[in-house]
Formats: sequence, structure tokens, C-alpha cells
Amino acid sequence: MAQKARQVKLSQKSAANEMQALEQRSDEELERETKYKSAALSILGARAAERYDATAAREYFRRAIAASRPQERMQVRRMADASLALAERRPDDLKAAVERLGQEAPSNRQLLLLRLTGVLSPPPGSSVWRKIRGIVIGLLLVVGLLAIGFGVVMLISLPFGGVAVGPAIVGGAILVAVVLGILVLVGRRRQGKARAAAAANRG
Repeated sequence: MAQKARQVKLSQKSAANEMQALEQRSDEELERETKYKSAALSILGARAAERYDATAAREYFRRAIAASRPQERMQVRRMADASLALAERRPDDLKAAVERLGQEAPSNRQLLLLRLTGVLSPPPGSSVWRKIRGIVIGLLLVVGLLAIGFGVVMLISLPFGGVAVGPAIVGGAILVAVVLGILVLVGRRRQGKARAAAAANRG
């Protein structure tokens, strides 16, 4: 009995190590994987979901479920539920699906960001009204950011005698672009850490 338990433990450890190794492979290498096909397709599905490509994610998980063993299918389905909720910008469903996976639920800030993303960029199949609303809100955000940048430049220039409106608008746009670039860089680093944590959890 002890020998069998030891074999199961070693098998689980081997599977975890293999999953972590698969996470490091490119999409093309994962497509060619045959020994751990279900795991490879699940990773591809998760990556497609991170790109908000619900159609591709759904197809990858369909193939992953078909290639999985009976004892693996429940876990693959749960991964599919979480990934599709992310791809389709459904924050409430994402939180519930992640908790069913036994992982830490996204923070309220992350869920709020996902909800905002769903408003600005509705998933495919959304109504025309939702798409128009997203475009309008996006334009208002751009105008608002440019106005903030313009105001900051004008305030900074006051001790030096002020600056004309034209250069202030250009300077404000540059300031906004720099700040957004920094935020994107920080966001990508955090996303990389989150992916590494998710890979460890899947392992």
C-alpha cells in the first residue's frame, strides 16, 4: 500500500514538472506535443484567453477535453470555464471559476479592470449599441487624458512664464504617452509574474 502511494506521489510530481516544462514552450511546439496533448492544448487555450480570443480558446479546450483521460476532464473543464470567462470579459464568472479551480480569486482591482475592458472592447457578438458605447467612452477617455496632460504642462510652465497653447497640447500628449508607456511596462511585468504563478498552480 505504501509502495503504491509512493508511486502515485512520484507520478503527480512528474506530471507537475512536465506541466511547468510545457509552459516554457512556444505555441508551435505545444501544437506538436503528443505525449501530454491535453495539457498542451489547455495551455494554448489559456494563452488565447489572455489575448481575449474566445473563439480560439474555446476550440483549444474542446480539443483538450477530447484528448484528456476521464480523471482529467473535470479539471480541464474548470480551466476552460475560467479561461473563457476571462476571454469574454465576465468578471463575476471568472472569480467563481478560479475559486472552483482551488486558486486565489482575482483582486477587486483586477476584476474592475476586466469589467472596464469589457466596456471599452466588447467581446465578439455583442450588440451594436455596446460597440458604439465602447467607442464613445474610449474617445472621451482619450480627450480626458489629453486635457489632464495639457493642464499639467501649463501648471509646470507657469513659474517659467507659461507656454503657448499649441506647444502645451503637444507636451501634454507626450506626457500622457510616457505615463501610459510606463504603466504598460509595469502591467506586463505583473502579468508575467501572474502567469508564472498560474503555471505553478496548474502544476
